[in-house]
Amino acid sequence: MEILHPRCAGLDVHSRQVTACVRVAADRAVTTEHREFATTTAGLLELSAWLTEAGCTHVAMEATGVYWKPVWHILEDEESFTLVLANAQHIRNVPGRKSDRKDAAWIADLLAHGLIEGSFVPPAPIQELRDLTRTRKQLVAEIARHTQRLQKTLEDANVKLTRVVTDILGASSRAVLTALIAGETDPERLADCTTGRLKAGRADIVAAVHGRVTAHHRFLLELHLGQIDALRATVQKVERQVDEVLRPFREAADRLTTIPGGQ
Repeated sequence: MEILHPRCAGLDVHSRQVTACVRVAADRAVTTEHREFATTTAGLLELSAWLTEAGCTHVAMEATGVYWKPVWHILEDEESFTLVLANAQHIRNVPGRKSDRKDAAWIADLLAHGLIEGSFVPPAPIQELRDLTRTRKQLVAEIARHTQRLQKTLEDANVKLTRVVTDILGASSRAVLTALIAGETDPERLADCTTGRLKAGRADIVAAVHGRVTAHHRFLLELHLGQIDALRATVQKVERQVDEVLRPFREAADRLTTIPGGQ
């Protein structure tokens, strides 16, 4: 089989160490050399220096969890070789793998013969943007979970607030919750906390807020509201950072939002 990359390397990346195999093909002879490096910054810098000294033109590694990312970030600063990120499942499906062969050597063999299809790795600014948008998604999901727990606490206290409000975190509902946490139990006074914009009649509101709220319920309501407020503030902070990171790509992003379904 034709060798496309005579000087290349395969990396077997783990949380604490990287096993590297440099593969050199000269004429019909193939030599390999293995070394292990720590995944600390100092260790990865040593790995980069060794690969450069060996004259590697291409370096491949598997996309295992998040462990590959620090290795990639260190090695991509070295412009003398091309990095290839391999899908782990793709490598397993390549026929001919022997169980007693080291992963690093196998990756190097596949790379040398052009049998690894590299995964897409976006540039650093796009990676940062992805991290931010994914973090925001997780935070929003966490807000939803705390909101559900808040609703369950109200149901446990037999407060049917969700029957008369459309948004459990809206102004009227929030005012009622604040009063409940403060110890108010009179349904009439709780109904007075609403803004008057609710579609439900006063009698329905009074009936909905007439519950059996204990100190335990008040503790949980205050806990979940505090978490929701903190998470919302964090989401706003993340969104400001997204706007900052997105600034160089704003024109392209604005064009994408014009596509039907792109918003």
